[in-house]
This record gives sequence, structure tokens and C-alpha cells, in this order.
Amino acid sequence: MRAQIEAILQSWGMAPELLQTTVEAMIETDLLGVDSHGISMLMTYEKRVRDGSLKLTVAPRVEKQTACTALVDGGAGLGHPVSAFAMNLAVDKAKEAGVGIVGVHNSHHFGAAGVYARIAARRGAIGMVTSATRGVTMVPTRGAAPVLGTNPLAFAAPAKRNNAFVLDMATTTTAAGKVKVYDLNDRQLPSGWVLDAKGQPVTDPKQGFDIVFNKPEGGLSPLGGTAEMASAKGYGLAMMVHILGGTLVGSSFSPIRNRSQKPGDPDDIGHFFMAIDPAAFRSPGEFENDLDDVIDVMHATPATDPSKPVLVAGEPEEAERQRRLRDGIPVPDSLDKLIRGICERSNAPYLLA
Repeated sequence: MRAQIEAILQSWGMAPELLQTTVEAMIETDLLGVDSHGISMLMTYEKRVRDGSLKLTVAPRVEKQTACTALVDGGAGLGHPVSAFAMNLAVDKAKEAGVGIVGVHNSHHFGAAGVYARIAARRGAIGMVTSATRGVTMVPTRGAAPVLGTNPLAFAAPAKRNNAFVLDMATTTTAAGKVKVYDLNDRQLPSGWVLDAKGQPVTDPKQGFDIVFNKPEGGLSPLGGTAEMASAKGYGLAMMVHILGGTLVGSSFSPIRNRSQKPGDPDDIGHFFMAIDPAAFRSPGEFENDLDDVIDVMHATPATDPSKPVLVAGEPEEAERQRRLRDGIPVPDSLDKLIRGICERSNAPYLLA
């Protein structure tokens, strides 16, 4: 899988210094079981390469910075290399100043937000990541047409004895990419993920895919589903994420951009990265020890089903990572066919056989 992604990115002309970071972020996404944001994104990236909007040779550039903040230009490239750069820069600043905040603009899709939050946790910092999106897929409370994207939010905190706490979520009931995955696997959608133009749930995967990716009406429900009060909170959370990952860093708001975007214009997606050094607040090791105690209490909570113990955010993905390292990453036939097509069009070798 790693070799296949690398071969395709090389065939598109990606700069060597950007390629490996991108490959590792994408493969880590698939290892974690986030099938919607890894190799299956290559079809979308191919479209951007072909229309000229995606630049694959420009390195991230710091435009301005202070002791604890920075603004980075993504160079209209894929979001993976600039996001890894920005999160590491935020941690560097946090180690010096206690907190580091790095904004990115002029970027494209960056995969799974949790991959970058985990960078901070591995380096002993608390990390938070948000991002604006290109797609307009979320139907607001009381609305019939989409106006926001899935606007992801990720948060990670390091422990000692336990795995890091890692929350990685869309602000819609599900990520748009998961609808794509259900379509690729021809699986019925859970009721409430996708709504039609009348606000009614859609469960047919092909109809759901068409609504989310091709039609101007209907879309994904906000986090909280269709109940109005819960939906309003999910919609508000999505707005908060866009304010940090879009408005603050000077990147575009999709409904506004889509009115004037010309073929070949970059997506201009924005990202937001924050790192906090626990040592700025606690003596070394105290934070991690206390977080271990918190996680232990969660694990000790009586389970409704003894065969399914209580889990903490990040543990299902880590368990899936270990399974896939052992058994491999599943690729449905429909996705395999699409990857073969990309290889044929780009003259990259097909390596998944």
C-alpha cells in the first residue's frame, strides 16, 4: 500500500521532500481504519492534479511568526506535508513558550486530523487540530441545502501507562468520505447520516453518495442527527471549527469561494494547529500520571456487555492499527479498480496485486 501511494505521487511529479511525509500520513490513516481519508482519496487528488489546482512541488513557507504563533502558506499543495510541518512547529513553540499555535492557508485536503494531533502527543504535548473543508455537505439546522463542510476536530493528550487519548471527529454525523466508503462497499447507510432535500433520511449508498458529492440540495446532518437542539449544537461546533481553521487563518469559505472559483484555482483550505506543553502547568510527569488515573477509571466502569469493555477515544483506532499491521489493509474490489485506473492514466506501476 505504501509503495502504491508513493508510485502514484511520484508519477504526478511530487517533490521528494514532500512525498515521504504525505505517504506516511496517508498510510497511517488507513492503518488506523479511517478508510475514507487514506488511499481512497487518490481519486479526488487526481482530479486536482489534472485541473491544475494542486501544486506538488512547493514547500510550506512561514509567512510570519511570533514566539508562540505562526502563519504558514501551504503553497497550494496537498495538506499532508504542510500539516505535519505546522504541528511540529506548534510543538516546538510550545516547548519554548508553553503554547504554540500555527495556522495554515492556501492548502488542500490533509487526510485525517487525528494523524496530526497524534504528532503532538508523541512529543509529549497536548495537540488540537481543526480544518476548513472544500466540500459543502452539511445541512444546517432547519435547512434544506448544505452550507458547511464536515469541518473536522481532533484532540490528543499523552499518558504514560495508557495509550494517548485521541479524539478525531467530523462535526457532521459522519464524514463525507464514509459515505464514499459505504458506496464502494455497497453497504446500506445508517439512517440519519444523509438527508434528502426534504430532510428525510437516505439509506441507499448510491443515492447518498450522489446527494453528498453531486447535488446542491440535501446533504449530511450535523453532529447530533436530526433532533433540532442537538443538531443546532453540532452546527455551531462546525462554525467554531471553520472560524479557527478558515476565517482566522485567512482561507476561503466554501460557499463564497464556489461562486467565483475558476478552473485551476486552488482550494485554499485552511488548517489550525495548537500544542500545549503540560510542563507549563504541572511538574514533569504529573499531567500524564493524572490522565492515566482518569483513563483507568473509565476502563473500570461497569460495562453493559461484559464482552465489550468500556473504551476511551483513540483505542478503537489503535486496536485496528495493530490488526492491520498484522493482517494487512483491506481494499475492496471497487477501490482496487479505481486505483488501477489511476495507475493506467498516470503510467504508475500497479503494485497492489
